[in-house]
Amino acid sequence: MTISSSILRFAGPFNSVIMAAADLPIIGSRIRSYVAPITYVGRKSGRVITLPVSYRISGDTVKIGVAMPDQKSWWRNFLGDGAPMSIQFDEERSGHAVAHRDDRGRVEVILQLDPA
Repeated sequence: MTISSSILRFAGPFNSVIMAAADLPIIGSRIRSYVAPITYVGRKSGRVITLPVSYRISGDTVKIGVAMPDQKSWWRNFLGDGAPMSIQFDEERSGHAVAHRDDRGRVEVILQLDPA
């Protein structure tokens, strides 16, 4: 088993713990300042998918860096023209997300939020 497959095996339980911790009174606000759940519809499955991501926000633009992108597939839903996505801050915000891969293989998903 490779290191990346070992990490991915624990991703689901880790994500569950992080999202539960985000609801705690003392540390929850700190976690929510850089981790939030996104929701989108899978382009092949048609299923509604929700998962936590780390993000940076500036105005109505949310940047989501994808760690180990070759071991993950969710971001591929946003290649090309992109697709709708919502993110849960204190309230749910929706917008349009597009994934970009640079020449070094790094992936970033840019979510342009709809006006509030």
